[in-house]
Amino acid sequence: MARLALRLPRNVGGPLIGLALLIAVFSFASEYFFSLRNALNILDQVTVLGILAIGMTLVIVIGGIDLSVGSVLAFAMMLLGWLYQDMGWSLGLAIPAAILGGLVCGLVSGLLIAKARLPAFIATLTMMSVARGLANILTDGRQIVGFPDWFTNLATVRHFGFLSVTVGLFLLMLLVAWVFLRFRAGGRNLYAMGGSAEVARLSGIKVRTLTIWIYALSGALAGLAAVAMAARLDSSQPSAGLSMELDAIAAVVIGGASLSGGVGSVGGTLVGVLIIGVLRNGLNLLGVSPFVQQVIIGIVIALAVTLDTLRRRNGQR
Repeated sequence: MARLALRLPRNVGGPLIGLALLIAVFSFASEYFFSLRNALNILDQVTVLGILAIGMTLVIVIGGIDLSVGSVLAFAMMLLGWLYQDMGWSLGLAIPAAILGGLVCGLVSGLLIAKARLPAFIATLTMMSVARGLANILTDGRQIVGFPDWFTNLATVRHFGFLSVTVGLFLLMLLVAWVFLRFRAGGRNLYAMGGSAEVARLSGIKVRTLTIWIYALSGALAGLAAVAMAARLDSSQPSAGLSMELDAIAAVVIGGASLSGGVGSVGGTLVGVLIIGVLRNGLNLLGVSPFVQQVIIGIVIALAVTLDTLRRRNGQR
């Protein structure tokens, strides 16, 4: 039986305890919180953030940062709506085109970082501005409303009574990323790059190539998240994804990843995503102002980064 026991990833124990405490507090504070219906609502609400956070996990593991995912989401979302409604494409073609659009944005960021040697912060900040501008240019800033019922059903119809297609897709992406990081040589290479890019290069790892494709994958996942959000909202909005890059980074860091690279796990990211989802849902049920919620989540992020810094200092000692 011991061999079958699942081991928690490093640095996940604390966030998991924090998640349990949040659930306990909100369960006592609101009679509506601890119910199957609300749990399913939380899962629906964190799906888009969760997909973004998977890509962000890979980026942070290699020691990078991606500030563009929220804007890339908006661009891919508008590209989807524009191709479908204005250009007359079928959704069967518009959906992969939107994901491809996100991938291209990430690919450009990766090239700027790996080939032009721009800092990741500057490269992705540039893409954040470009992608947001393109999202508005496509339809001159107007939103697109009205997708077929089968498309919106992907996010609203619960199969087996609890699982929508978009949530199922999120869980599938989690599983694929977990297997890749845990059991594949490519996943171990990412941790090596995050530990020391120069040592990884000297050991034969193609650091530049991997960097480019990790950012491209992050962009593609932002495109996939855009499709999930469009299905949930039944619309494409150029203002979508505002500040979601910060939420994605927060989820990864809260889940135990290190902003210096080399540390992080998909399991930890899932816990971080759920902490943000539970926190927002519980505060909404208690009637807390959205502005106060931003302050509280900011404090949680600051605490998570502080703990990460303390962990690294203790490790160096």
